Amino acid sequence: MATKDPTAVERANLLNMAKLSIKGLIESALSFGRTLDSDYPPLQQFFVVMEHCLKHGLKVRKSFLSYNKTIWGPLELVEKLHPEAEEIGASVRDLPGLNEFYEYHALMMEEEGAVIVGLLVGLNVIDANLCVKGEDLDSQVGVIDFSMYLKNEEDIGNKERNVQIAAILDQKNYVEELNRQLNSTVSSLHSRVDSLEKSNTKLIEELAIAKNNIIKLQEENHQLRSENKLILMKTQQHLEVTKVDVETEVQTYKHSRQGLDEMYSEARRQLRDESQLRQDVENELAVQVSMKHEIELAMKLLEKDIHEKQDTLIGLRQQLEEVKAINIEMYQKLQGSEDGLKEKNEIIARLEEKTSKITAAMRQLEQSDNDLLTQTRTIAMSLVKCASTDTQDQYKLVKDISF
Repeated sequence: MATKDPTAVERANLLNMAKLSIKGLIESALSFGRTLDSDYPPLQQFFVVMEHCLKHGLKVRKSFLSYNKTIWGPLELVEKLHPEAEEIGASVRDLPGLNEFYEYHALMMEEEGAVIVGLLVGLNVIDANLCVKGEDLDSQVGVIDFSMYLKNEEDIGNKERNVQIAAILDQKNYVEELNRQLNSTVSSLHSRVDSLEKSNTKLIEELAIAKNNIIKLQEENHQLRSENKLILMKTQQHLEVTKVDVETEVQTYKHSRQGLDEMYSEARRQLRDESQLRQDVENELAVQVSMKHEIELAMKLLEKDIHEKQDTLIGLRQQLEEVKAINIEMYQKLQGSEDGLKEKNEIIARLEEKTSKITAAMRQLEQSDNDLLTQTRTIAMSLVKCASTDTQDQYKLVKDISF
């Protein structure tokens, strides 16, 4: 058996891993039902597989420090040459300058690269929120976790059991929600039954009251019919009497027609006067109504003014309370200052006492000075009297005075 090309086997393995990774990512994302983030394991494995695919057959990039394989060079070239992402799949093989970065046997230079680009189109059905800020994109490529794609019968059974348990939990939650709704419905029905029973009791009481009222009204109707019959009989008798009176009055009217005409003219004149008087009264009433409206408006304005004054009075009372509080505080401070003033008065009293002592001492000194002056005058008079004495005696006298 002929040996296969190791690079072809690598490309086939990477292609199969890419298929499994993309398929698993799409299925797990659809079952997950939310936006994916960078911590989602299938998404992390997808990036690891894609990095392995992009680094397959990548030429060594020379630098001053070391040799390093990087995929950013061809990706930047792809972005510069083809801004539209839809054209990458069609031009991945014949992309100018791609062989500058990849070996001739690399995955991106063969049919497998175009297949992977076609598989990536299926990722449009998922949503992902990725943040690459602060990530170290130049670190070593991660290791592919094959355990996510190699499943045995036990895992399949556990998955089915998990699905069944999830379905049972969903049914349990649905039944609990339905039970809660039924409980709320039953409680509302109980409250409605209670209210209907109360209203039924009230209606029965009102019906009994209505029956009693009907009986009373029937009795009153019977009584009114009896009274009506009596009134009718009395009315007939009165009509007969009135008919006789009317016939008599007609005879009288015929005899006094002229007087009635004069009375009719007088009545018309009185009616005209009363109509004029009524018009005047109505005008006066309209004036009074307008005055009443004005008075009501004035009362409203007065009430508003009173409320405003009451508010002002309340504010003044509050200010008065604040002033009282300030006065109390000032009184307390004044009382404290009075205590200090008493201490100062005591100090002043002691100073005045010392001053009086000093003044007395000064007075004593003045008295001694006066006494000394008197003695000096006495000695001077003695000198005048002893002017005739000899010089030796005067010298002694002067010496004694000096002493």
